[in-house]
Parts: sequence; C-alpha cells; structure tokens
Amino acid sequence: MPRISDDRMKKAQEQLANITPEDHEKVMALANIVKPLRSILHKTPDDYGLKDWQDIYFPSDDGTPLEGWYIPATGGESNKLIIFNHALPMCRAGYPGHLGEPWSAFDAVEIDFVIQMKHLADAGYNVLSYDIRNHGNSSAANGGLSGIGRWEWRDCVGAKKYVDNHPRLSKMQVGLYSQCMGGNSQYEAIYRRPDLFENVECMVSPMVVSMSAIFDAFSELYGVQQYQELIDLELLKMGAFVADEMTPHLFAAGVKMPTLMVQVKDDEWTRNPEDAQKTFDLLGSEEKELFWIEGTTKRFRDGYNHFGRHPETVLGFFDKHMK
Repeated sequence: MPRISDDRMKKAQEQLANITPEDHEKVMALANIVKPLRSILHKTPDDYGLKDWQDIYFPSDDGTPLEGWYIPATGGESNKLIIFNHALPMCRAGYPGHLGEPWSAFDAVEIDFVIQMKHLADAGYNVLSYDIRNHGNSSAANGGLSGIGRWEWRDCVGAKKYVDNHPRLSKMQVGLYSQCMGGNSQYEAIYRRPDLFENVECMVSPMVVSMSAIFDAFSELYGVQQYQELIDLELLKMGAFVADEMTPHLFAAGVKMPTLMVQVKDDEWTRNPEDAQKTFDLLGSEEKELFWIEGTTKRFRDGYNHFGRHPETVLGFFDKHMK
C-alpha cells in the first residue's frame, strides 16, 4: 500500500518550515476532515410511520460496538434484506445541516436517509442500517479518526456477520446500499473477506470518492493547492492514512457482484469526474452501471438526497437483481 515517499516527506517538511500561519490553518482544516463530526439521529423510522422497527446493536469485526435499526418491510417482514450504511460525517438518519452549527459548517442542508429506508420498505425490502464507528451512536475507535474505509471495513464485516448469525436474517436474500465512506469501507470488506460476501445479490454504491480528489478540490478553493505533501504529513502526524491510501481504487477489483454506482458528475467537492470513472472502470463486476446525477454541483443537497427524491433508479436495480 502507498505511504508517503522520502521525497514527499522532505518536501512536506520544507513546506512546513516555510508556510504562513494562515495557510497552515487551512491545511489543518483539510487534514481534520478525518476527525468526523458526530451527527445526531434527527429522524427515526417513526417519522415516516414505519412499523415494528427495532434498535439493534452488534460488534464490528474488531469488537467496536455498533448501533443501528432493523426495519421490516411495509406490510410484514419479507425475505429480502438491504444492509444500508452511510457517509462521513453522517449517521444512519442522514445529516442535520439544517439545524445549524456545528453541522452547517459542512453544508447547511438536511440529508434524509430515513425516507430512503421508507422507499425500500414500501418496495418490499427489510432494512438493516447502522452507524459506522465514530459516527452517530456507535462507539469511538482508532483515536476518533476516520480512515475513510481503511478501518471502517471492519464494521461492514461486523454487520454481515450479524446477519449471517441471525436466525431469520440469515435466510434472506441480501443486497447492499453502501455510500461514500461507507462504500469505500464496503469495497475493502469485500476485497478482504470475499467468502463473507459471495452470497450478496448486488450493491448500490453512491458517492464513493478518493480523498486525494477532495483534497485537490478544496486546497484549490482555499488557495493552498501547493501543499498536498504537507496535508499528508499532517495526516500521518495525527495517526491517520495519507490521501492516496484513502481511495476505493485499491479494492474495487475485488467487487464482483452486480453494482450500480451513483455520482454527481460536476461535484463541487471533487471537481473530478475522472476519479469516479476510474473507480467504476476498476470494479471487478461483470454487470455494472454508472448513473450520473447531472444539472447540479451539490454533493450534499442533491447527491446524498437523490435516492430519497428519485427512488426509481435504485429500486429498479434492486428489483432486477433481487426479485
């Protein structure tokens, strides 16, 4: 796996010695993206009249306690289950940016994942959703840092083991809805534990991203694009992974099941549709689709909310592979 080279380390140290305090503050703001802000559960399944749902909890593969919901299909439990995970810095409910600081600092919009679970339940799918470590109500781990998948894959393994060991859930067809950091995590989990996921029917994978694309876009916006090596050094100093290690590109080849990727084409958070295209091209799936969300640049407002507003693409994909 790539680490920071000697040449990049030397350049980073030179940058650190000569950077202004103002620019260093901007560099640190970028590096600190891997210190996730906890989002509150601002909605529950009750908000959409979903019945007979339960709070659940189970360990990650490394023992980190995780919390979630189990929501049976509308009208009664079916034989089809979607394991649903989330992005950074969100939680199973979504994102409460509309409630003001501190969440509005990322984007002052609401992201509603519960309406997406409602769509799934109404279409006949049971849903298991959970908070990834250091997010929502799940426990802290790894010094409170996010690996953008590099630690969190263990949570995906824990969720699948919970399903496989459950007396009812283990008998269901399983699909995955794995987005952004949760998608990166899912790719690595599949890559590392193909045996565990070989019976998964399909995966919907919205908004997966390489951190180098995000750092490139935001460092340009902040006027510190010349400090990519210093961003890596600051990440290493806090105990995190460097940018090139936090990417789905490293593990996409291990994904063999039918996969639907969903991306905002002109995403202002990356300004780089080539990053998503590369991920798609690297997928090991024989059957794969890439759906571009066009006419917007808004990753938070329109990317993560797309399924909630336009459920037909995702439901059509699940129906194709699970009915």
